[in-house]
Amino acid sequence: MNSKSEHKLIEKLRRQDPSAMRVLFDTYAGYLSAVCSRYISDNEEVRDLIQEAFVKIYSSIKSFEYRGPGSLKAWMHRIVVNLSLKFIRDNKSLLVYEENIGNFDIPDDDPDVENIPPEVIQSMIRKLPTGYRTVFNLFVFEDKSHKEIAEMLGIKENSSASQFHRAKAMLAKQIEEYRRKH
Repeated sequence: MNSKSEHKLIEKLRRQDPSAMRVLFDTYAGYLSAVCSRYISDNEEVRDLIQEAFVKIYSSIKSFEYRGPGSLKAWMHRIVVNLSLKFIRDNKSLLVYEENIGNFDIPDDDPDVENIPPEVIQSMIRKLPTGYRTVFNLFVFEDKSHKEIAEMLGIKENSSASQFHRAKAMLAKQIEEYRRKH
């Protein structure tokens, strides 16, 4: 969406134009669902959170400050991530995941994902336990430090680092298995 059409859409949204709400939903629902799916593995919960996100977006659009092309998408992205994290925090039992993972070899380098379709990688990430997946996504996709992640999730910084390394090890194992099969 170019700057001019994005700006017009925002103005229509501020006037609560139903057609603009439909355009916004049709344009961004898929993207925002994918963002939410990085954190929440249950599809029903993803749908509920996306519905909640759009309600929040529509009700907060008047306070949105346009900062150029892409700022609307970035703002909505933040809303979805924050709602996803709130859901995880509210269901704290989802976050705490202690499993005897055995002696996973923690890879020194990032696993080679070349020639693996993005949807396969996404599926692998969604299979991670909630705590691992949440920390992994915040670290990799949101570019948060372990200190920031710990503050956001109410966990210790070393727990964030540990969960990230375990997530990375589990993903490396899944990637290895995928490569053997394909």
